[in-house]
Amino acid sequence: MLEIPVIRWGKQYESLETTEVTHFNTNEPIATVHSANGGLVTRDMRSAQKARDTLRQFSCKQLIEMVGKAADYFENDELPMGNGTQTADDFVHQQSASTGLPQHMCRGNMKKNSFVMRNMTEILDCLTRGLDLEIFSRGYGKEDRGVVVSYQAQTPVLGAVLPSNSPGVHTLWMPAIPLQMGLVLKPGSSEPWTAYRIASAYEKAGIPKEVVSLYPGGHDVGAALMDSCPRSMIFGSQKTVDQYSSNPRVQVHGPGFSKIFLGDDCVDDWEQYLDMMVESVYINGGRSCINCSAIYASRHTEAIGKALAERLGPIEALPPENDEAGLAAFTVPGMGQAVWDMVKSDLEKDGVTDCTAEYGDRVVELERASYIRPVIARAASPECEIASKEFMFPFATVVECPQDKMIKAAGPTLVGTAITNDINFIDRLTDATNIDRLNIGPIPTNRLNWLQPHEGNIIDFLFRSRAYQMPEEKVAALV
Repeated sequence: MLEIPVIRWGKQYESLETTEVTHFNTNEPIATVHSANGGLVTRDMRSAQKARDTLRQFSCKQLIEMVGKAADYFENDELPMGNGTQTADDFVHQQSASTGLPQHMCRGNMKKNSFVMRNMTEILDCLTRGLDLEIFSRGYGKEDRGVVVSYQAQTPVLGAVLPSNSPGVHTLWMPAIPLQMGLVLKPGSSEPWTAYRIASAYEKAGIPKEVVSLYPGGHDVGAALMDSCPRSMIFGSQKTVDQYSSNPRVQVHGPGFSKIFLGDDCVDDWEQYLDMMVESVYINGGRSCINCSAIYASRHTEAIGKALAERLGPIEALPPENDEAGLAAFTVPGMGQAVWDMVKSDLEKDGVTDCTAEYGDRVVELERASYIRPVIARAASPECEIASKEFMFPFATVVECPQDKMIKAAGPTLVGTAITNDINFIDRLTDATNIDRLNIGPIPTNRLNWLQPHEGNIIDFLFRSRAYQMPEEKVAALV
């Protein structure tokens, strides 16, 4: 069985305290993971500047080339993993077994991560608005128009408290190394695989191993990481969002509450957009913040709810090795039933219709895990509590709402897809500060353009733009 150590600036560390990563249903041990503690993280962070100093011995271009090579190693090679090795197939099987994600979804997220590594040049070019990366490395430089600009690094490392539910989020911290910042990561308790495999691929590609730390452990590790890292990101619930939303040192990623808006000029043709709505709700087992949780329309909501239920309601829970499996398991015993009890309570309230009720029981209990089959609800108005809910399975509410009230009623929205040609409505959506990513047209909420920022530009998070002046002769000498 694999034994996975703590990684302290590239050095393996075995602790007295360990935890087992087990199969989500059989409880069969997969790996023993050594646990860090908060004090260890705080102590190690005193050496964080060494990570940035080490990376600045390479140019950003060289680091991008290494990350590109690491993409192939991550996706295809047998790599060191703790006291053993891990093939690409091992990675898929182990990740599926510990998280409950179907294996084909694990492969899909693996390709998503390698795509971002492989296309880092284009991604950074867009995120920096085409600025020369030497400006970020040196701290100042000259724009194409001849003006001196300065971007001051706000941290030597990027910290991240990672989740276990969706391995695709790892793309968000990948730009750190090419920007010459080290990584301090707390892997998810049931998904250590991605962070460790990427670190192993980075090392094989030539990136110095001493610029990465991996700290599996309890809540005290996450708290210490965010307290000691000048810049960090965390993934969690709405409670986590509320806790850190006012902290400029923390970029918090919580529920997405992503939505589809059917404008009055297009809603009569809603059937043309049914495939798009189904994909937005169902893809990746409904586990992502970019899955659609609500569909707003001023009319036809009963028909829309019925049509979505006909497509999604009959879907069954299948074994994770089945390529047709579309649902991910709840791996904590009793959690599926507990979540369903919350959903059921909302479904029984006034103004709410359970559109999937006729398609059988929603909860599927296994020996140690459970599934919840897709749920489509209809809400008579945005005031129904269920209209503002999001769950970790394919779930969406079709909300009846006048077009002129949709934006305010929608509340915080990570991805908003608007089906409309009404320029006034488009302008209002464009100006809406509660919508982060906006799609105009039939673009599923889950289809991201990696050349655009996700929940804030990581460049703006890691660097500070500031005034920087120098004599003209020095400006002229800048390349």
